[in-house]
Order: sequence, then structure tokens, then C-alpha cells
Amino acid sequence: MRAKAGITVACCCALFLILCAESGLRAQTSPTPAQPGVSTQDSANELSVAVGKTVLVDLARPISRISIGLGEIAETHAISPTEIMVNGKAPGETSLIIWDTRGGRQFFNVTVRASSSASNDSMEAIRRELRLELPGQPLKLTSENGTIFLRGTVRDLTSSQRAVQIASTGGKVINLLNVDLPAGEPQVLLKVRFASVDRNKAKQLGINLFSTGLGNTIAGVSTGQYSPPAISLPATGTPSTASLSNELNLFAFFPGLNLGATIQALETKGVVETLAEPNVLAVNGREASFLAGGEYPYPIAQGSSTGGTTITIMFKEYGIRLNFVPTLTPRGTIRLQVAPEVSALDFSHAVEVSGYEVPAITTRRMKTEVELGDGESFLIAGLLDNEETESFQKIPFLGDIPILGRFFQSMTKTRTNTELIVIVTTEIVAPIPAGQPVPELKFPEKFLPTNTGIPMNTPDGKTAANTLAPAQATIPIEKLIDSMKPETPLVIEGSGGGFGTASSSSSTSSTTTSNGPALPAPQAP
Repeated sequence: MRAKAGITVACCCALFLILCAESGLRAQTSPTPAQPGVSTQDSANELSVAVGKTVLVDLARPISRISIGLGEIAETHAISPTEIMVNGKAPGETSLIIWDTRGGRQFFNVTVRASSSASNDSMEAIRRELRLELPGQPLKLTSENGTIFLRGTVRDLTSSQRAVQIASTGGKVINLLNVDLPAGEPQVLLKVRFASVDRNKAKQLGINLFSTGLGNTIAGVSTGQYSPPAISLPATGTPSTASLSNELNLFAFFPGLNLGATIQALETKGVVETLAEPNVLAVNGREASFLAGGEYPYPIAQGSSTGGTTITIMFKEYGIRLNFVPTLTPRGTIRLQVAPEVSALDFSHAVEVSGYEVPAITTRRMKTEVELGDGESFLIAGLLDNEETESFQKIPFLGDIPILGRFFQSMTKTRTNTELIVIVTTEIVAPIPAGQPVPELKFPEKFLPTNTGIPMNTPDGKTAANTLAPAQATIPIEKLIDSMKPETPLVIEGSGGGFGTASSSSSTSSTTTSNGPALPAPQAP
């Protein structure tokens, strides 16, 4: 009996300890009631399921309520008081919240992945399109976490762009393609012929009559168009005189009659011809320019704070300039942006600044875009100016007398004609192969022989020191794209700018401050 009583007491003590532990555990796991106005957020769990698949969630306590964020991505069903079934419906992410009967809650971040069978079907469809669109080009596709890696070798950049567009239908694409090294860009030779013709024709006719004492009369008859003589009144015992400021081209004086005449009867013809035939070579799509001429200095006066004048010398281009950009089209033609210009110094319209004569510039400029085939030509421009000026003067009544009225008339007639012809011919050319002779230049006189007689091809022969490494067969796409970027243009001091800039001013050469008419001597820019 004593043994049984001891066992009973021990069992009661053990049962009491178990009940106390369970009560403490419940007190520890039971959620603390939230204070009014305070929002609490439990830590979230990660839950992943594929489209068309199901995952079962086991809970420690009975469920009181379930909430899913986006029902079109996943759906939930309570199977038992402590079990929830989550079904994946569409790829995406959403949230799941579960409340238990004691007020506790759990948060789940639900990620629904695309099913492997759908992903494989999508990848196979992309591979099929790549084989159909880019036959004979080995391409490989791999997918990892929704990202597609595109590898292989394509023939050109167009094939690479098409492959990326096709692969992008399955998700984000990482382009790891290589491309066959393309051949060098074709080079375009532009043959241009500039022909500028300026013609002028002038006719002048007039007469000035004067008398230094004919019939005791001092007089003169003139239309005023051509400078008449200046007749002075005679002093006591001296004859009258006539001063000629411009004898024109005919002069006659009869001392016995004290009668004279100055006659302007002149017919002039002038012609100015300019011809240039520059040949300029350019790579496809790159700009090239040509200038045959020079730069002339001209002063620019600016006020200064000290009250003086600052003279800045600037330089302006003139001559024959050509800027062009050739572009090969898919049709096999050459689209050409071309801006030819012919300019010259014009001293007839010059201005005088502080005693220095600054000439004007006559400019014939055009800018156009044409399309030609290989070896074809275009004629640009033509008749630019055709002008006629006529001036007629006469003395009223006397100038209307038949025959004799010619002595009281004067006239000037001027005709000018300006033509500019630009003939453009384009050719696709290749360099002279190595080892073939280059064209020899012909000089009127021979130059002095060199002192050493050593040819300028050191080291002689092709060795490892002067031979480039062989070109690669394929290179990465990004490296090819980087190599196709245009280089930084050459900066030549005093030269014109890019396409369409036919003339420009260069940098300041020298400055001075003065109050008088003196100007600084022009210096090279």
C-alpha cells in the first residue's frame, strides 16, 4: 500500500509540472493585445509555388480567417482547422495573412513561378523562331530566374538586333553574342570641278568743251558725268588757263582758237576665270573637307574701360572650299551631302578703317543633298547673276539737236555676268594593294639628291617589329559597336568647322589700345 501511495503522489507531481509548463508556454505564445492606436506587423514568411501546382501549409492553432492579396495570382482553401491549401494561378507575387482563433496572425510572401513546362515551351518557340529567321547562325538560349542568356555567333549587327528582339519575347535578355568581324568600310572618292566665270562689258561716251578766250569768252560745256576742266579767270597781262583733273582718254586743244575738248570714248571687256579640280577621299558616313585659298586679317574695333579703342585682328577664310559627307544606301547608291563654296577678296567694295583698307569678300556658296550611283555625275549651280546698268545724261534742248546734239550728251553702259559651275562625280574606290607601284609625280625641275641615300622604309622587309597582329575572326558585339563610333575630329587652328560651315573666323591674333589711326601689324593666327 505504501508503494502504491508513493507512485500516486509521484504521478500527481508530474502531472502538476506538465500543466504548469503548458500554462507557461501558452502564456508565452499568446499574442499580447495591441494597444489602441498602435499598429503591429509580424515577420513575414516566404512561400513559393509554381503555376498549376499546390502547396499545403500546416498551422499550430486553428484558423479563424484567411486573406490573399491578389486572387488572380494565387487562391487559398482551408482543408481543415489547421491546414490551408495554396494554388498557383499566374506568375507573380502577392501576400497571404492568416489569423488564428486566439488573435494571432502570420504573414506570407507568396511567389508564383511559371511552370517548367510552359517555360520550356516558350524557350523552344524562341529557338524555333531564331532558327527560322537566322539560319546557319549557331545561337544558344538558357534561362535562369526569368532571365534569358543569349550566346553564339552572328554574321552582323542586324542579325544581333533581330536575335535580341526575338529572345526578348520570353523575358529580360542578356546579350552575350559574338559577331563576325566585318570588312572595312568602303571609301568614296569625290571628284569636283569648280568653274567660275566673271564677265563684264562697259561702254562710255561723252565730251567736255571749254574755251580759254575764244571770242573773248571763257566758258565750258559739260554734262557733268565725266570731270570737266577747271578754267581760271585771267590776271592782268596773263592768259586764262584750264586745269585738267582727268584727261579721260582723248584730249584736244587748239591754241590759235583757245578752244579745247576732253572726250571719254572707251569700251572695255573683262573676264575672270577660276578652275579647280580637287579630289577628296572619305570613308562611308564620315565628313571630309577641302580648302584652297587662304585667310586675310581684318580689324575689329572695340571700346575699352579706359576710353581708348581696342583693335582685335581676326582672320577669315577665302578661296575654294568643299565640305561633304558620303553615305552608302542599301540600294547601292551614294547619298551625298555637299557644300561647295567659291570666295575671293573684293577691293572694289572695301572699307577704310583708320587708314587701312579692309576688302570685302564675294562669295558663291551652296548646300544641297543628292544621290548618285558609282561613277555618276551631277551638275550643280549655273548662271548666278546677269546685270545691266545704263546711265544717260544730256543738256536740255542742246542735246536734242540732230547730229550736233551728240556733243552735249554722255552715256555709260555696263553689263556683268557671273556663272558658277560645280560638277560632282562620286566613285567607290579601294586602296592600292601592297607591293604595287604608286603613281609617280612629275616635277618641272629635279630636286637635290638626299645626303644619305637610305630609303625611308626602315626596317627593311616585313618582320615581327613592323607587322600588325592578324585580325580576329569574331569579336563581342559591344566591342564592334564601340569601334564604329566616330573619332574625335581633328582641330586645325584657323580652319572652318563641320559640314555646311564654308567660312569662319579664327582666334584672336593680336590686340592694342590706341587713340590714333595706327593699327597693329597683322600676324599669323
